[in-house]
Amino acid sequence: MQERAKEQAKALPHLPGVYLMKDSSEKIIYVGKAKDLRHRVTSYFLGGKDVKTSFLVSKIDSIEYIITGNEYEALVLENNLIKKYNPHYNISLKDGKSYPLIRITNEPFPKVFKTRRIIHDGSEYYGPYPDGKSLTQYLDLIEKMFPLRKCGIPLKKRYTPCLYYHIGRCCGPCANLVSEKEYAQHINKVRAFLQGKDDELIRLVKEQMLLASKEQKYELAAEKRDLLIALENVSKAQQVEDFSAESRDYAACEMRMHLAAVSIMQIRDGKLMGKALYRAETFGDETETLLNFLVQYYGDGGNRPKQLYVSHDVDSNLIGTYFNRDLNLPIEVNLPKEGKHYRILRMAGENAARDVEKRLKSKENPEALEELMEVLNLENPPKLIEGFDISHLSGKYTVASLISFVDGHPEPKNYRRFNIKSLGGKVDDYKSIKEAVSRRYSRVIKEKRPLPDLIMVDGGKGQVNAAKEALIPLGLDAISVVGLAEEFEEIYFDDDRKALRLERTNSALKVLIAIRDEAHRFANALSLQQRSKEATFSLLESINGIGPSRSKKIMQSFNSLEEMLELSAQDIAKQAQIPLSVAQRIIKALHL
Repeated sequence: MQERAKEQAKALPHLPGVYLMKDSSEKIIYVGKAKDLRHRVTSYFLGGKDVKTSFLVSKIDSIEYIITGNEYEALVLENNLIKKYNPHYNISLKDGKSYPLIRITNEPFPKVFKTRRIIHDGSEYYGPYPDGKSLTQYLDLIEKMFPLRKCGIPLKKRYTPCLYYHIGRCCGPCANLVSEKEYAQHINKVRAFLQGKDDELIRLVKEQMLLASKEQKYELAAEKRDLLIALENVSKAQQVEDFSAESRDYAACEMRMHLAAVSIMQIRDGKLMGKALYRAETFGDETETLLNFLVQYYGDGGNRPKQLYVSHDVDSNLIGTYFNRDLNLPIEVNLPKEGKHYRILRMAGENAARDVEKRLKSKENPEALEELMEVLNLENPPKLIEGFDISHLSGKYTVASLISFVDGHPEPKNYRRFNIKSLGGKVDDYKSIKEAVSRRYSRVIKEKRPLPDLIMVDGGKGQVNAAKEALIPLGLDAISVVGLAEEFEEIYFDDDRKALRLERTNSALKVLIAIRDEAHRFANALSLQQRSKEATFSLLESINGIGPSRSKKIMQSFNSLEEMLELSAQDIAKQAQIPLSVAQRIIKALHL
């Protein structure tokens, strides 16, 4: 099957364009773009490819191509062909199936409602809302606050308005009882609400509640009170730690093998308005997949941002040209390395990573483990692999993480953390590894739990030897230990073999990298938690009237400083059983 496609790839011109890969039934399974068609497509058929690419390439029977004038034209054509053919191995948004939106129709008297289908008729779209509860809350509040029409599209004129008009839920545009200008004022307020600008609405409803109470219209006052509570709850759920008025999106892509997930978070006026996950099985890498996603996602309309933050180094000039020329939307594309935008983007990336790992866990991964067995010279594919990593900060908070992979997939229920006790404030990764390995497998033996087929440590020969030394007294020296040194991703062995450097596309190496990265993430998480905890105690103890004993008592009453920020001084004093004056000083310190 591959030979014909391979020969067709060799015959492609050295020109920009789009290529269409087909299976044996002539069905298009992948569409891609390239600056140089021959270089790009022949690269799929080179030797030494990872299991993912080899598996996908095995499905290709033939290749067609279309030449374009430049890479930008190839990008636009690629997007149109993906929409037309919906190939299995291209990123697929699935807007109409997965995540509903709120639509404001393009009419003189617009209608506002939930939809799963984008129609390019000038309508406005807000979302997506993967949380159906959030969308329902928005629509319920819109219906209660604004007398908008409920009838079909387009608006049909009537001599008399319907029941909604008589109960105050519609202003009667069908019977010419409201002007376009008056109706537009309601729609503008809806837009502001959906964009997170709800302070004015909260103020207005509060005034209406107080006025109704003053006029002794208690039933109306109670209705406005309930509406105010609902509004404040929605506003609170949206709020993030950000006070910028900019409209921003954060898009992060994560891949494991051929599975991809893109997570997008929408922030408007400092509030989280929407977040969603999109999935695919794809030939491309993270950068290519993310670029395809951005073109499809924003090309379909919706609530477009002024700034876009991405997890991978997409061609910002190319995507910027697309936004400006095709969408008439000037946009700034950024790849943050630190700061608040990096932190929000990391949250999006973690959402995508959890999703793709969950999907990967449901699939078998025998090829990579077979290759790992060959590379490491093991007797059998390593069904259970356990990985260790050490994290510390200037000799403090030294933590070892233990993570487990079963059949090549993470097994979080078997993760463990070890606070290293034997260093006395010194920094010694070797002794830390030795202590963690010894404690782990002493307990495994005691509890008669399964032993690993392979142990992997983050580091080189020194870390490997330290782990091996811990196994010998336990009678477990038959278990193979390897290390992975990050700079060149070299594999170190527990015998006389020289360090091994594999191609980064090698599937066996990717398994080890995944284990090392997961162990690293898990170790750092606890170290950061401990640092944060100490910083919290330091802050509290810097306040007059709070010592070690009282700070401990306060932190036992609350989960975090953020939780205290939500409360009044009276609530803090009551819950933590401290004097009101001390609670007031805490509030003052937290708001500095």
